[in-house]
Amino acid sequence: MAKRYAMVRYFAGAVVARVGDEMSGPALLLAGYTVAGSASEASALLAGITVAAAAGGPVLGAVLDRRQRPGRLLAVALVLYATGLAVILTGLGRLPFGVTMLIAVLTGLLGPALSGGWTGQLPRVAAGDRLPRANALDAMTFGMASLSGPVLAGGLAEALGTSAAVVVSAGLIGSAAPAAWTLPARGTRVPRARPGALLGDLAAGARVVVGNPRLARATLASVVCCAAQGMLTACVPLLGERVLGGAGRGALLLSCTAVSALAANAVLARFPQGIAPDPVIWAGALIQAGAFALAATGRPATLVLALLLAGAGEGPQLTALFAVRHREAPDRLRGQIFTTGASLKITAFAAGAAIAGPLATWSLPGTLATAAGVAACAAPAFFAVPLRAGEPAEASPRPE
Repeated sequence: MAKRYAMVRYFAGAVVARVGDEMSGPALLLAGYTVAGSASEASALLAGITVAAAAGGPVLGAVLDRRQRPGRLLAVALVLYATGLAVILTGLGRLPFGVTMLIAVLTGLLGPALSGGWTGQLPRVAAGDRLPRANALDAMTFGMASLSGPVLAGGLAEALGTSAAVVVSAGLIGSAAPAAWTLPARGTRVPRARPGALLGDLAAGARVVVGNPRLARATLASVVCCAAQGMLTACVPLLGERVLGGAGRGALLLSCTAVSALAANAVLARFPQGIAPDPVIWAGALIQAGAFALAATGRPATLVLALLLAGAGEGPQLTALFAVRHREAPDRLRGQIFTTGASLKITAFAAGAAIAGPLATWSLPGTLATAAGVAACAAPAFFAVPLRAGEPAEASPRPE
């Protein structure tokens, strides 16, 4: 019964924290534009908090792995992140923009706490046979957040002002802290940290990600695919304007992807043992490649179908990626491996979006075709990492 309540607290905290996180980006973007009156400053704020999240992931994960009760450090990180959002909002138009940018960067360092840092604690609330289903449900929380977060941010900004959207997003993130604080402790005692141990842990985590073939191929394929997803996202405003009759309608396309991903993961949650996760990663990449190519045709009905298809590949791929990480990561390095993976994906997404922005103004179909090609490359990238001699193609689950 205690484990059941721990799972309920875990998922309740994950949902509100991740919805708040998905709200915070659009809310900051809108608030920055409204208060500063500059689209470049608004986008710089968003870029600062995102890039910092990519940099802070490995360190945050290594520190979490050094704690007997990592949930308590996670709770502190959530409160500090929420506080940082509030300080950024307060500083807009009052402090020099450089100071506000510095606050955004410092806040962003804690961003992986809401993604990989949280997911890395899942085996302590759902061990053994319950982990595959819990893993699928955990991936669904990302889909729920990506669907509802931007909608809430836009709705609140329209009804109550952009500042209200930032305040509510910060409140949601902070409200997840009690759930994080009560996450179970580690089953084994964590050794006392020695001077320089953090650097050693960072090196050990990197060695595991690179040296474990199953983890390396899953990580590489997901990072390549995330770059393609960033390219698609950069095309969304233009797709809305040129195909659907308004740039604002482009956001509905991302909702199509989120709904489809949720539906696909709901099926996986009902049949968690139905298929090994490893092939889902490269197959999901190929499905997304086909979807992006279909989107390049430029017809409204085909475009909606393409985005639904993209979600059907993206949702199960994320679930499979989490399953591989849970299976392959040593418990003492689990948090770092999850946050490092999240950081790499954030970086790839940002790079894909940065490349696609200017490219899309030149040729929107060409950019979507390029995104399809990048996503398709994830499959050969997966198989480019060879398994060890004598290692079976399908891995069996490791006991927790």
